[in-house]
Amino acid sequence: MEWNERVAAARKAAGLTQEALGEKLGVSRQAVSKWERGEADPSTANLLALGRLYGVPAEELLRAVTGE
Repeated sequence: MEWNERVAAARKAAGLTQEALGEKLGVSRQAVSKWERGEADPSTANLLALGRLYGVPAEELLRAVTGE
């Protein structure tokens, strides 16, 4: 599963809309949409916040972004 698919699946599993996730992270719905379409990667700060929100180690999210 690609990074963008993981972000979308985790958001949906948490019962969040793109807008709700964006509000929790302090970013726009459009930014979340770009992550989920694979058009942009979240910043390191947002990766850390996503990890905390979903209970996933940030290192695992970073590996998903870099493809390691």
